[in-house]
Amino acid sequence: MSLISLVVTLIVIGVLLWLVNTYIPMDGKIKKILNVVVVICVVVWLLFAFGILDHSSNIRVPQIK
Repeated sequence: MSLISLVVTLIVIGVLLWLVNTYIPMDGKIKKILNVVVVICVVVWLLFAFGILDHSSNIRVPQIK
C-alpha cells in the first residue's frame, strides 16, 4: 500500500467520523464508544499495513488456571 493511499484512507475515515459525530444525534457516551472503537480499528489496521502485525501470526492469550 502506498503512502498516498494510506493518507487518503485516513483522511476519509476522519471525515466520515466527523460527519457522524456532527450530524447524527446520539448520546455522548455512545459517541465516545464509537470514537474509541474507530480509533482502535484504525490503529490495528495501520499495524497490519506497516507489517508490525502479520496476518498469519497467532496472538496468544495466556490461560488463567
